[in-house]
Amino acid sequence: MDGTASFSYKKLLKTITIFFLCLSIFALSIFTVKPDGVKTYAASTGMAVVEVTTKRTLFESNANQRMPMASTTKAMTALVVLENSELDEMVTVPRQAVGVEGSSIYLKEGEKLTVKELLYGLMLRSGNDAAVALALHVGGSLDGFANMMNEKAKQLGLKNTHFTNPHGLHDDNHYTTAYDLAICSAYAMQNKDFAEIVGAKSYTINSPQGKRYLVNKNKILTTYEGGTGVKIGFTKKAGRCLIASSEREGLKVVAVVLNCGPMFQECSRLMDKAHNEYKMVKVFEKGERLSKLLVDGGREKFVDAVINEDIMLPMKKDGSDKFSFKLILPDKLDAPIKKDMKVGEIEISLNDCLHFSQSIYTIKDINKKGVRDYLKEFFD
Repeated sequence: MDGTASFSYKKLLKTITIFFLCLSIFALSIFTVKPDGVKTYAASTGMAVVEVTTKRTLFESNANQRMPMASTTKAMTALVVLENSELDEMVTVPRQAVGVEGSSIYLKEGEKLTVKELLYGLMLRSGNDAAVALALHVGGSLDGFANMMNEKAKQLGLKNTHFTNPHGLHDDNHYTTAYDLAICSAYAMQNKDFAEIVGAKSYTINSPQGKRYLVNKNKILTTYEGGTGVKIGFTKKAGRCLIASSEREGLKVVAVVLNCGPMFQECSRLMDKAHNEYKMVKVFEKGERLSKLLVDGGREKFVDAVINEDIMLPMKKDGSDKFSFKLILPDKLDAPIKKDMKVGEIEISLNDCLHFSQSIYTIKDINKKGVRDYLKEFFD
């Protein structure tokens, strides 16, 4: 081999080495590995996965970073509407809701649709016009409705969320975090009407102006085993955003990614990880006696204290999770006692951290002692 050939070979080898070095650096900038082994698509991506019923966080990365959320905003919009109106209420479309920027179901001024129809337009086709129509109907004004959204966020304990509109078009003061959005969505998925709407693959609106055939933009419903909802979003500032939910073998999870290019793939992978690593475990059964309470002045001396529904916890399949509980109950109760009267709470801790609490109730009625009861005791 002559000198020129040797030089060319060395130059080619150097070029290939530099190429793969740059590729490695690029890959590291795209994928961030967190201590729990969960990869996120990029350092700027916010991610959180929670179990729906207990709100336990299963995985997270950049979960408390405030970020724009685009149309995933509409999960809160739909929740506030459902909690403050009836599905069959009629809405007359105002001028303000016509021609709103972005996604639309092409509402016409004066058109009459039900709250239910507009909610399907909101969540399946991401209609910004439907968002405005619903917000004005429920809140009286866009600012009024935004206040309602923020009040609900406060009720849910969302500390890094603020809404300025019902649709998610960019505003610097309109933001959330992956964790907050996951908690909000998990709460919303426990609303039967919300879950039914976001789980629909299609819906037809019939109105005098003609039929609107809506197809859900959320591919999770058609591509993911056990997919149940909930909402996609995109703006240039927010990037691609997705709230996804699924249920397998009784484990219900919500996965959120903000500013994530392959949002469907990422949420699918994260939900797979959740379903592979966790399962729902019954730790207490409905009607199970947790304590026997002394009844002062009652015809019976004691009453059983029970829970009125099963307590199920999402726990790791490898058995590494440990739970404990604490009963918060009075020393005694004063008669009379009514069945299903709340008398205290059971606090559940996972791995020494308080996870959630559930109410404890009496199992039956106990009447107060009368004169005859006291005479009988005296002569007995």
